[in-house]
Amino acid sequence: MRPASRASQPRARLVWIVGVLLMCGTVVVARAAYMQLWAEDKLQAAGDERFLREVTIATTRGMITDRNGEPLAVSSPVESVWVNPKEVMADGKRVPELAKALDIPLESLTRKLAQKKDKQFMYLRRHMNPDDAKAVVDLGIHGVYSSREFRRFYPHREVMAQLIGTTNLDEHGVEGLEKVFDEWLTGTPGKQKIIRDRRGRIVENIDLIRLAENGKDLVLSIDRRIQYLAYSELKQGVIDTRAKAGTAVVLDVRTGEVLAMVSYPSFNPNARSGVRPETRRNKAVTDVVEPGSTMKPLTVAAALEAGKITPETIFNTNPGWIPNGKYRTTDTHNYGVLDTTGVIRKSSNVGAAMIVHRLTNQDFYDFMRRFGYGASTGSGFPGESPGFLPPPPLWSGTSKQTMSYGYGLSVTPLQLAHAYAALGNDGRAITPTFVKGGKGESKQVLDPKVAHEIVKMMQTVTEPGGTATQAAVRGYHVAGKTGTARLADGGGYSRRYNAFFAGVVPVDNPRFSMVVVLQDPDPSLGYTGGVVSAPVFKNVMEGSLRLLDVPPDNIEQWYAARAPAPASLPAPAIAQSPPPDTEVFQ
Repeated sequence: MRPASRASQPRARLVWIVGVLLMCGTVVVARAAYMQLWAEDKLQAAGDERFLREVTIATTRGMITDRNGEPLAVSSPVESVWVNPKEVMADGKRVPELAKALDIPLESLTRKLAQKKDKQFMYLRRHMNPDDAKAVVDLGIHGVYSSREFRRFYPHREVMAQLIGTTNLDEHGVEGLEKVFDEWLTGTPGKQKIIRDRRGRIVENIDLIRLAENGKDLVLSIDRRIQYLAYSELKQGVIDTRAKAGTAVVLDVRTGEVLAMVSYPSFNPNARSGVRPETRRNKAVTDVVEPGSTMKPLTVAAALEAGKITPETIFNTNPGWIPNGKYRTTDTHNYGVLDTTGVIRKSSNVGAAMIVHRLTNQDFYDFMRRFGYGASTGSGFPGESPGFLPPPPLWSGTSKQTMSYGYGLSVTPLQLAHAYAALGNDGRAITPTFVKGGKGESKQVLDPKVAHEIVKMMQTVTEPGGTATQAAVRGYHVAGKTGTARLADGGGYSRRYNAFFAGVVPVDNPRFSMVVVLQDPDPSLGYTGGVVSAPVFKNVMEGSLRLLDVPPDNIEQWYAARAPAPASLPAPAIAQSPPPDTEVFQ
């Protein structure tokens, strides 16, 4: 029996081995079948999670240009460095190296990674120079990647800042025209599936899910040259008068297009920090002021249209003041007897008060509403103020009289420029627009004949005897009005002022409407609109008329200014004694 037992041992051993191999093979086959047939989706997803990524294809935000195609806002390619916190923390020894490369305090970086340790995405540095970002990624730190983005750049910096506005880090407009037209300027990002290796490098593009669509360009009504001119002259005016701030608006009378809109002080929109909040406001549309004497042409226009006065109506302003309840309305001088034109030329508060009392409260209020006072201009600029025009039931016994010369109501500089543009456009008001060729709503707000009469009256303001001879532009007839409004202070008025000049030019065929406001100039250096604001108007309009080749309407003055000076004759020799044969008469 013993030999048989010895013979069976190898066979049993073989059977056992074969059985084990068969069992192992069965397990392998079963496992393979399970993986291929039942767990394929799960395993594929797990593999994709490690190597397959769906990435965003960045788009370029549309460019903003001025009316002549000059870039005002462009997007430049940048790189943003991001990490997978899980992967970075798994190789924690290289975190100090990463912190040094990005100039981030190690403690801060470690804390951020720990807070996001369960996440797969975290930005470390946005909008880097592409070369700098590449240097960080090339360190080969596991879990560190970069992606293409775009950053907004404003080549004209302070000159366009409050008007154009800014975008946030994600290239969405948050201020100014960037915000107004954000949907138009913003593109649609694309989507793409890719395979990355363990170092995050793209090894294969798998599928294009969605094409990227870049944002559309925007052409503004702004003329860069006029904007620059307005900003430089306004800035100089603020500096020269030590004013607190300044604002200027230039409109195209015939189209309502905004050609320039500037405020000073301004800020650099390319710097995302260190900007004072008050400098970011576009004061031409967000801040309101009592318009002072720039209101008087509208007061006169209301009475002319109502048939209560004519251009020749006489007003006796003696002795230079008139009662207003328990107060007085006074003129800076006693102008005596004035006709309607003289009231505007001399800027008589007393004359304006006499005129407005010929109108009913409701008629005067309705007329101001027609010109847009007390309502937004409809420009669409974010934060635009409607100003303040109280309805007659809220008036006190002195309200109508003080409103006739610009107190007790408030307007934005854009509203004021819009109203004067209507006077220069035959009484037709056009909604202001910031888009070239934008067609704003147009409506007749004043009889054309009355509009012409008012413009002619305002022309005398810039001529000898008027209050704003410094606004005169050589070769052109200029119609305008000064304003000097006291600043409200603790329920009353201080001895500080806002200085205005508002006007249209040329008178015979108005092209531009412009308003200049200097806030709180130093009284010791001059503070009236005719002294401090009118020169800014003159310099800007002189350049604008030349830039756009607007023909002069004061031809005689134009030619007289361009005529060459007569050649100087040599001084005659002085004889010590009469020449021969010369009769001398004593």
